[in-house]
Amino acid sequence: MDQARDVTINIRATQSQRDLIDYAAEVQGKSRSEFMLESAYQKAQDVLLDRSFFALDTQKFDQFEALLDAPPALNDRLRALLTTKAPWE
Repeated sequence: MDQARDVTINIRATQSQRDLIDYAAEVQGKSRSEFMLESAYQKAQDVLLDRSFFALDTQKFDQFEALLDAPPALNDRLRALLTTKAPWE
């Protein structure tokens, strides 16, 4: 379900940037605002997805999974972190 667009985003651009955006929007049959919002939204999704998704071949995935499944190595700093009471507790 579409939400009402009730927030304004303002940006400054050069004349040539605006002209290019306008031309691309026109080619797609969209307004400048529609084109810019869809483009920025897609780019934001791509950036965030790049930070949370990575592809591995089968061999590398098996190695990765084995590392995740292995118990952590003894580590005094990790032990201290996990046994220290949180400030809000």
